[in-house]
Amino acid sequence: MKSVDFVIITGLSGAGKTQAMKALEDLHFFCIDNLPPALLRPLLELHGQGPKERQYAIAIDVRVREYFTDLRRSLEWLESSGHSYHLIFLDCSDTVLIKRFSETRRLHPLVKGQSKSESIAENISAERRLLAEAREMANVVIDTTDLRPMDLRGRINEIYLGSPLQDSLMVDVFSFGYKYGAPIDADIVFDVRFIPNPFYVDNLRPLTGEEEVVADYVLQFPITQLFLDKFPRLVQDLLPNYAKEGKARLTIGIGCTGGQHRSVAITLELVRRLKKLGINAGARHRELE
Repeated sequence: MKSVDFVIITGLSGAGKTQAMKALEDLHFFCIDNLPPALLRPLLELHGQGPKERQYAIAIDVRVREYFTDLRRSLEWLESSGHSYHLIFLDCSDTVLIKRFSETRRLHPLVKGQSKSESIAENISAERRLLAEAREMANVVIDTTDLRPMDLRGRINEIYLGSPLQDSLMVDVFSFGYKYGAPIDADIVFDVRFIPNPFYVDNLRPLTGEEEVVADYVLQFPITQLFLDKFPRLVQDLLPNYAKEGKARLTIGIGCTGGQHRSVAITLELVRRLKKLGINAGARHRELE
């Protein structure tokens, strides 16, 4: 969808507003929780003073239910002011909401204004009535009954990026030398010491894998090409599953003995091939840095 200035998240308590806001924060929205609709005008004044490209995500829930009568008026004013907005309503089945509140042992927000003797189910029914108008005004209604937090995040990504969640996942590929210690922060580690070592070629020894002559030497071997043909495709196939588990960055360590020749050349070529597959990848070199 086209870019919007304001995304407003509302819906039933326990339906996932916090997770939705986290997803929007990852998309570089400026997030504000529990804002009364009546304060949209002052926020718009601040918006005019800030960067023009800044986008806001605002969560409004039943805790400010006394302001929900202002929501339609505020949205109409927002639109008439020339600022685009998108209203998302998060819904969920009563059964799942009751389970979530029971597991977290949190009080329903309506308890403060009603008798604590009322059941969670009664509180949820009351909240549905209060939010009925907001649901009707929503541009998108997302039912989170069967969604994990990462599924909801993926849905948000698809709405505002127009692409699957894995498309926003960063693949960080770095070279390292085993003689200086194996990395502890890598999700995948691959040992490329099966490739002949340029260290034993006199004119290549003082150089690094960043030099074209070293890269040509490392890449010339059939076993190197076999690895480079298969490994990027494997990463591509795995990315959707890593994204579903909530990873924003996949870190891949490529190791050789000293981290100067083979791992450097392989890292650079691997990143080049990942980018060719449309994957957001970057290279760095631990020992050279």
